[in-house]
Amino acid sequence: MSDLIVHLTAPNGRKYQQPIGLFINNEFVKSKSEGKITTINPSDESEITSVYSASASDVDIAVAAARTAFQSSTWRDLPPTNRGGLLLKLADLIDAHAQTLATIEAWDNGKPYQVALTEDVALSAGCLRYYAGYADKLHGQVIDTSPAKFAYTIREPLGVCGQIIPWNYPLLMASWKLGPALACGNTVVIKAAEQTPLSILYFATLVKEAGFPPGVVNILNGLGSDCGAAIASHLDVDKIAFTGSTATGRTIMKMASVNLKNITLETGGKSPLLVFGDADLEQAAKWAHIGIMHNMGQVCTATSRVLVHESIYDAFVSLFQENVKNISKVGDPFAEDTFQGPQVTKAQYERVLSYIESGKSEGATLLTGGEPYKNVGDGKGFFIAPTIFTNVKDHMKIYREEVFGPFVVISSFTSEEEAIQRANDTTYGLGSALFTRDLTRAHRVARRIEAGMVWINSSNDSDTHIPFGGVKQSGIGRELGEAGLAAYTNLKAVHVNLGTRL
Repeated sequence: MSDLIVHLTAPNGRKYQQPIGLFINNEFVKSKSEGKITTINPSDESEITSVYSASASDVDIAVAAARTAFQSSTWRDLPPTNRGGLLLKLADLIDAHAQTLATIEAWDNGKPYQVALTEDVALSAGCLRYYAGYADKLHGQVIDTSPAKFAYTIREPLGVCGQIIPWNYPLLMASWKLGPALACGNTVVIKAAEQTPLSILYFATLVKEAGFPPGVVNILNGLGSDCGAAIASHLDVDKIAFTGSTATGRTIMKMASVNLKNITLETGGKSPLLVFGDADLEQAAKWAHIGIMHNMGQVCTATSRVLVHESIYDAFVSLFQENVKNISKVGDPFAEDTFQGPQVTKAQYERVLSYIESGKSEGATLLTGGEPYKNVGDGKGFFIAPTIFTNVKDHMKIYREEVFGPFVVISSFTSEEEAIQRANDTTYGLGSALFTRDLTRAHRVARRIEAGMVWINSSNDSDTHIPFGGVKQSGIGRELGEAGLAAYTNLKAVHVNLGTRL
């Protein structure tokens, strides 16, 4: 076991034991190939540690463990209230280990420690508690057809669920998927993002401590092209839930079709934010700043296309720029005043920089930022200055494609109809936001925007209780809220003949 745990000291001085194996059947094991993935601290580009990387043979073992657990009376016949109790215990353990989990997220991912602690970790525990409450409230119904038939429905778990989580919110996205899956009685094989595997591996120790039976939750590290593909195409996996890019989502969908898996996809976005002439400009600018700059702009629902009525365009741009200047402090994730840490990887850092060059070459106006930020530590790390482009045209690459960084485009419109048309002129349909004091307009525009979510006079203030998901090429199905349970149950109809004779 000693070679499956490493003793680490994080940049904030916190010492802890980091698992580096695959978590299968409540034990950490080496991968069959013993190959490893190295995880990098994006703040200074140094190596943190290496974790074992799963291949198809390891996926087979994990799926078999999950299938055995699903069919075992230990899990299958566990009273639903007791299932909920395990989730509550797991949530309590997250709270007890909150500082360590937040430290790992900040170190491995680059997000500010205070954000990881008060948002990611706290919301993860909250999500598990929310679904714990649903575990014994999954009801079917009796359907009255005639005195000769007694008919009813049962909500049943799907079976073995493959879950693939992204690197931008490792722990939180895991909780979004594990909560409803476990509350409904499924078993899980979850793949950590290869860029940020550390927090979910530490979380695995809490799964065992909470008392979940072996095989109910299995956690694998591995490359998407190897481990992820093996999960998506596995014939004994009943469901796939994936959060990530639209391109990868298409590939996952094709692979999952091999046995017509139940599928939930939450993919990319290029979400619009509309500011009408009667909006509270100060509030609109503040929310627009949060909507794109939070989490280093690495948010699938980031409102990265800001459309402002021409009558207030200059005033809005000035206020937005002022918010960036006053709030978007770029720095060490462990510094208390840091708002923006580094991009998660060198590849993501270079991707954002390439879009900056594209914006300049296409003729947009670079208002601020647009360059690497080197005033942190010794100048290393994947930091980018918050970037604002104005005078952006709809045909430009920076207007149409998801950048996934601290990068916003701001354009003007002349009429409500134009704003709606341009907001909908995209292959994506995840989030959207609009600002107006006119309640009638707010509801009218919200109905016409082609997106799974619309925020009125706010941006990106999602909530565990409210369904989350997109339309068009931003995904299939919903997570969170009561709607999130539907993705993890089958509805079985039972017909009882009370007298019809042939």
